[in-house]
Amino acid sequence: MTDMNIEYIVEQVIKRVSEKLRVIVEASGRHVHLSRESIDLLFGTDYKLTKAKELSQPGQYSCSERVSITGPKGTIKNVVILGPERSQTQVEISKTDGLILGVKAPIRESGKLEGTSGITITTEKASLTIKEGLIVAKRHIHLSPEDAKLFKVGDKEIVKAEVSGERPLIFDDVVIRVSSEYKSTMHIDYDEANACGYIKGSTAKIVK
Repeated sequence: MTDMNIEYIVEQVIKRVSEKLRVIVEASGRHVHLSRESIDLLFGTDYKLTKAKELSQPGQYSCSERVSITGPKGTIKNVVILGPERSQTQVEISKTDGLILGVKAPIRESGKLEGTSGITITTEKASLTIKEGLIVAKRHIHLSPEDAKLFKVGDKEIVKAEVSGERPLIFDDVVIRVSSEYKSTMHIDYDEANACGYIKGSTAKIVK
């Protein structure tokens, strides 16, 4: 075997290892998670939301129904609902959305809603105002336990992530979330996606 052949093999091995140590990036738009109580108020008692499309995370899906969200300065219509039902209603927006609505939503992990902002949610049938539950989702990486070991990171660990795209950049303050129920994926919002020139198929490398 020639030195050139050996060099080529080594390059291919390094390439494959490098590809394995990256995760797919997804850009997440504004959306709403509804509790059973909120569904009853907005759509009618015992109403069942219509599953439209499975999402990348197992058990998560988008629904056919849409809502409007309203703040002191404006309204955003046609906001998607994600299922399944949550114990508490949660609305996720970007910082740019916050300017349109006239609200200052804090950056939080999903489910950490204590002390957050409120918002009004409206359908053709009804309207409700939640006192808290409006957030800008903290950028995060879902990892299976096996991939967490591969990346040598733990649940709730804060890392940096080098994201590919038309304008590649390194995001700081990225939280790792580990669960056997997760498919390994990084989630950023549309503001962050625009910043890195996100395109479908963009990947991220964890930088510690």
